[in-house]
Amino acid sequence: MPGIYLLLAVLIAAPAADSHASRPTVTGAMRKWSPVVLSFQGPETGETAVPNPFTDYRLTVRFTHKEEVFAVPGYYAADGNSAESGAESGSVWRVKFAPDEVGVWNYVAEFQTGPNIAIADMQEKGQPAAFDGATGSFEVGPPDPNAPGYEAKGILRSMRSRYPQFAETGEYFIKGGVDSPENMLAFADFDGTTPTHRFEPHAGDWREGNPSWRGGKGKNLIGALNYLASKEINSVYFLTMNVIGDGKDVWPWTEDTERYRFDCSKLDQWEVVFSHMDRLGLMLHVVHQEQENDQLLDGGELGPERKLYYRELIARFAHHPALVWNLGEENTNTDGQLKAFSAYVHDLDPYGHPIVVHTYPGAYEKIYGPLLGYPYFDGASLQIADMTDTHDVTLKWVTESTKAGKPWMVCLDEIGPPSIGVKPDSEDPEHAGVSRFALWGNLMAGGAGCEWFFQSDIRSEDWRSREKMWDLTRVALTFFHRDIPFAEMEPRDDFVQGGESWCLAKPGEVYAVYTAKPAECRIDLPPGAYTVSWYDPRAGGSLQEGKPLSGGASRELGLPPSDADRDWVAVIRKSES
Repeated sequence: MPGIYLLLAVLIAAPAADSHASRPTVTGAMRKWSPVVLSFQGPETGETAVPNPFTDYRLTVRFTHKEEVFAVPGYYAADGNSAESGAESGSVWRVKFAPDEVGVWNYVAEFQTGPNIAIADMQEKGQPAAFDGATGSFEVGPPDPNAPGYEAKGILRSMRSRYPQFAETGEYFIKGGVDSPENMLAFADFDGTTPTHRFEPHAGDWREGNPSWRGGKGKNLIGALNYLASKEINSVYFLTMNVIGDGKDVWPWTEDTERYRFDCSKLDQWEVVFSHMDRLGLMLHVVHQEQENDQLLDGGELGPERKLYYRELIARFAHHPALVWNLGEENTNTDGQLKAFSAYVHDLDPYGHPIVVHTYPGAYEKIYGPLLGYPYFDGASLQIADMTDTHDVTLKWVTESTKAGKPWMVCLDEIGPPSIGVKPDSEDPEHAGVSRFALWGNLMAGGAGCEWFFQSDIRSEDWRSREKMWDLTRVALTFFHRDIPFAEMEPRDDFVQGGESWCLAKPGEVYAVYTAKPAECRIDLPPGAYTVSWYDPRAGGSLQEGKPLSGGASRELGLPPSDADRDWVAVIRKSES
């Protein structure tokens, strides 16, 4: 019987899984939508250790509140402070959870080990390890109404609408952001990074109290993001991996040739930057790959390399409120592969962030066509070679996705040709063509916004070089959010004739007409009396009163208060009287 006594001795000596010793340290603001961080003490290991802490351990924590259950993946965090320490080893395992309800939340940790358990189906179990079965609870209060940026708005989700919506406030989101440099994360102050960027022109934009790491590193990039926020830019496009791509300088792994081991300190430093972006109101447009490397992981399939890559990104960053997963830039994966990618990301991401893909102008039908109506896919990220095509292309995919029963967010994320993009202010001080055809062209077709690509792209470091473009973008987004109920309106260019005009309408109630030639524009209105107001898409400002219209027939729109030979936006409303 000695084996039985030995087993009893081990059970008596081992702490219970839910004992105080196995419970995590719980930190965070303890408010709705703010990340609650659970840090567990587990096996002492490291980035290069055997067994591999990234593949051979799997941490999942189930959080419950009343009838709600969130299964949130966790990750290996080295010493728990690697952004500062640079540590490659330690015994901390971490999960970050963004609670969507006020009250008491309970949790139970599943921590298992086994060969490649991290990428196995959840139904497949390994051997319980360390703190497996640890339980506990915490209480969450209401969101801070004065929290900056996106911190109290809730998760940005696709809600069967052309526009994503914040879960807490109900606000619809239209983006106006930057696409360049796509290799923003190739920043010299990140550990283990090829130093393409230093963002020195923005050194003076860092402010006391802003984050930094390892003795003051990171200030230039933080300052650059501060500048964008000061211009009311609200999104940033960036690659998390460009191995063998254009820049060849961004990857989450310990080496560019590695696929199964991740750089803990680098990723923790990314997290410092991403958290600051939340506070600034900058959406994370996370692009997983580009055309040159979309066959790199598992030969383009959903295999172990890709599954682990997605799992690490989701475990470390999915708690951020305003985030969009982009399956690839200029993508060439098959529709079967894209469906598998989006389903995997959707199932692993506990919060339902939107999933989109970017592709070539000549590949729209091939890439987007088979994805129409697919339940785990949410939108088109357009590259358009000739910006004068923006309105028609946006309108096509807005219309087609709506017909398929799942309206997409359709965004313009790159204008061509790639040798030009958006020119600096010094070469194009008014950006009249970009504003008219690309910015207003997308928005007036029911699009969900634009991000601006530069000709220098991967070498771009000074966002002030396009300051006028940021102003024009702000002017457009101000109009949509302040002056019209855009989420209730639909593209109805058939209501207007002449004047190179486009129309968004809530028929019978309110119409927005963008026209390049106001004197030549006519509009069809139902019978009734209508007020007319004018908005300047160059200078912004308040709506300016125009002459009223009578419906029941095609009417001349009339003239704006000044500069009648330039583009204007008219708002026509049914008169309450």
